[in-house]
Amino acid sequence: MVYKLHSSIFEANPYEGHPNLSDLEAEVLWQYAKLSQNIKELIAETRRVSEAPDEQLLKQLRALEVKMGLVLTLFKASVWAVINEQPLADASSAYADTTADETITR
Repeated sequence: MVYKLHSSIFEANPYEGHPNLSDLEAEVLWQYAKLSQNIKELIAETRRVSEAPDEQLLKQLRALEVKMGLVLTLFKASVWAVINEQPLADASSAYADTTADETITR
């Protein structure tokens, strides 16, 4: 009966008119059957997408990777320019040892 439900589950309620089911029960079972079919289709589509790479998505990601490389290069160049624009400090004080000499002498 599952295979019959697969082909026409969305077209007609296969539980309608069943002698052991009320109208509400038949409607609820039909909704569950449609939900089950939707989930099966979702699982199949998810497997299909996960097994084979999406070529269009890969192309877009490669283009984005190139652009991000350019952005990184421009960022590095900008940082280098900012560093080079800063005035040079006095060379003797720039590298002066500012730590206190705490050598114990006797």
